Amino acid sequence: MNNSELRLEKSNIKKRLLAYFLGLFIMALGISMSVKSNLGVSPVSSIPYTITCITGLEMGKATIVFHIFLVLLQIAILRKEFKIKNLLQIAVGIVFGYFTTFSNFLFGFIPTPSNIVFRIILMLGSTVLIAAGIFLYLPSDIVPLAGEGAMMAISDKTHIKFNRIKIAFDVSMVTISLISCIIVLKSLGSVGIGTVAAALLVGIVLGFITKIFGEKRDKVLGLVRID
Repeated sequence: MNNSELRLEKSNIKKRLLAYFLGLFIMALGISMSVKSNLGVSPVSSIPYTITCITGLEMGKATIVFHIFLVLLQIAILRKEFKIKNLLQIAVGIVFGYFTTFSNFLFGFIPTPSNIVFRIILMLGSTVLIAAGIFLYLPSDIVPLAGEGAMMAISDKTHIKFNRIKIAFDVSMVTISLISCIIVLKSLGSVGIGTVAAALLVGIVLGFITKIFGEKRDKVLGLVRID
């Protein structure tokens, strides 16, 4: 059994930053594509899109508000254990919010499709983009998005495995979005088949991309295997 693990060569900061922000932008494109499909957005984006649907606040700004809330949640959970450097998640949330605004602007040039086949193609394309963004963003090891930061905080405090916290977190976000939209909008709003597809397919697509391109990415980023 191979017990080796990957370690980052910290000297490759420029390449890691490029991969990090490129990954965030690709993720934002995937989110905008899911919005355009009108079949439901990914679980982590369901709350910001619900805020947009209910209040009319532009989605990029709603994303920033949600990230700030998640950082405040981390502070409430961790208290004295909260590290000041984690406030950088707010800065990242602002960048990600503006990426979302810009990507929504780009997709604004595409007419909203009525054909269900085209909508499904957009929905599936969004899962590929989100997976590709995660593929670049996560291994760069810069600053986690506030959603992941909140999940890690909960995991640290409860000593429950991160993957289980993530499932519970995603389910909670979708449930809150669904209930809010049904009560206020009398519709499913941000939740739909695209939400389920993202929950099921992003991980599968990410594994497929990693299998094909993972070694090349690791080499570029300076990830080295140590025993």
